[in-house]
Amino acid sequence: MLADLDLNSITDDRARQLVQQRLNLLEDVMADLRAAQAEIQRLRDEINRLKGEQGRPKIQSNTPQPPSQDHSSEQERHTPQTWSKGRKTDRIPIDRAQVVQVDPAHLPPDAIFKGYEDVVVQDVIFHTDNILFHKEKFYSPSQHRTYLASLPQGYSGQFGPGIKSLALVFYYGAQMSEPKVAELLRSVGVQISDGQVSNLLIKDQAAFHAEKDTLYRAGLASSPWQHLDDTSTRVNGQNGYCHIVCNPLYTAYFTTPAKDRLTVIDVLSNYRPRRFLVNEEALGYVEAYGLSAVRRRQLGQLPYGTIVDEATMQALLEAHLPGLGPQQRKWMLDATAVAAYHADLEFPVVRLLVCDDAPQFTLVTEELGLCWVHEGRHYKKLVPYVPYHRALVEDFVQRFWTYYDQLLAYRQQPTSEEATQLDGEFEALFSTVTGYKALDERIAKTRAKKACLLMVLSHPEIPLHNNPAELGARARVRKRDVSFGPRTREGAKAWDTFMTLAESATKLGVSFYHYIHDRVSGASQMPSLADLIAERATVLNLGASWDTS
Repeated sequence: MLADLDLNSITDDRARQLVQQRLNLLEDVMADLRAAQAEIQRLRDEINRLKGEQGRPKIQSNTPQPPSQDHSSEQERHTPQTWSKGRKTDRIPIDRAQVVQVDPAHLPPDAIFKGYEDVVVQDVIFHTDNILFHKEKFYSPSQHRTYLASLPQGYSGQFGPGIKSLALVFYYGAQMSEPKVAELLRSVGVQISDGQVSNLLIKDQAAFHAEKDTLYRAGLASSPWQHLDDTSTRVNGQNGYCHIVCNPLYTAYFTTPAKDRLTVIDVLSNYRPRRFLVNEEALGYVEAYGLSAVRRRQLGQLPYGTIVDEATMQALLEAHLPGLGPQQRKWMLDATAVAAYHADLEFPVVRLLVCDDAPQFTLVTEELGLCWVHEGRHYKKLVPYVPYHRALVEDFVQRFWTYYDQLLAYRQQPTSEEATQLDGEFEALFSTVTGYKALDERIAKTRAKKACLLMVLSHPEIPLHNNPAELGARARVRKRDVSFGPRTREGAKAWDTFMTLAESATKLGVSFYHYIHDRVSGASQMPSLADLIAERATVLNLGASWDTS
């Protein structure tokens, strides 16, 4: 009966409203039932685990699952791309040429030479290149001093630049585990222990850490907007988070113990010492938080317009605002840290973040551009029981992605007239009332985010989604799956540095192996990634709309 239900066929308004109320009540009951069933199964699995048994096995069904269980929006938003296979032989550098001759015994007497038919075969050589250096040594009796020849550039310790480069590329670029890196090196005759491999990957990497810092600064300066996302990362078994900051020219990683607003500012400032500033902007933020007028006046009496460090700020709060609760203290620290970040003149300040609607991302930048793909997932999570409600959801989701396609088209040829039209269409679309309570509530929540979702109308160069940061997070997830997590803060720093260099090199079209070998060998013939970012940022002009504002 529910399958054939159509509320539009009920002519009596009161009867239609009553049926609608009962259907929404049924949806609430079914949602509670699904949640209770999931919790009961979880508790059963936990009881079995405590008994030394196993929980319910996860067996994939042979029947297709309903679309509502897939929260991805790729199918709806994906635009098919035409693809054709191109020639790759023209892009292959030739290292050596070899003439292959025909056995004369197989040729008839009248055979005439007609030239050559070329075939390009790609291959690599992977073997040891162990060197015994005879270092000249001289002794001066008059100086009482021994003179010893130095090793060639790039050589130090027991392993040469080839092994050091390959270890870094295998572990960070190819996402291999440490044991597998050691196993591969030993398979070609390298005498190396697991501990030595670990040291090659983590120890004495100050030069690369410095290069990451310059790369990140160049990346922040390359555009006024940045993508931001985070994913979990355990350090020595302790829960932590990896923040991913990126734009089309680079991707940078930062592993932190927390992911609150102060940590986000730490990441965007590249871990510079925290700074705090009491000014009108900070006072406006604490008022928006809901801080009382008395506390706002007390905060305003602190040194005004002067940037202070964290120790000084904490001491000022203790002295002038006694009895602060933890939430009030957090609001004040957040507000004054954001104000200090916006006033920074020494480091590139991000003016717009493209991200999801997590609370720690708000207020950090002047503007916020929310991810439409993330917003679309909320609609995919609706699991209506009534077929009529399922049809309402499907219809609205289709309209949602049709509007998304219009925004994509606007990015290619933005005009003020088109922006005004799209603004009106947003209002019309997200003022829809379907009668399905869960869907209507979701639509209302999307409408409340209008300013952030339509930021593209003011800044057409920003993407409509946060996929670049999510792809960056996926690289960390793959690394985490293979290697679980770093065991020390030093290891976490190495993870962040080399994943930053690897992902950024890929975006810039630079061979990660050649870049690492160039640096490890001491040749330094390749331009820095920071210089490439600055050069290409000039061409792309990722902040065009800010330049005209």
